[in-house]
Amino acid sequence: MECKKAKNAANCACTYVGCPRKGVCCECLQFHLASRELPGCCFPKAAEKTYDRSFEHFAKLVREGKA
Repeated sequence: MECKKAKNAANCACTYVGCPRKGVCCECLQFHLASRELPGCCFPKAAEKTYDRSFEHFAKLVREGKA
């Protein structure tokens, strides 16, 4: 499968400027799941900026109807 890094990067919601995985979704997902986190694209913009990408934070946002 061909990686569409440039196209993915253009739509990437991650605000971490130095992220080496920007646009490489498979690596991003693998990285975050290994740390019991979700990638930034799973979070609303304001929540993503907190860098709290934990499962618990995501569940809280879902309960509050914000994700």
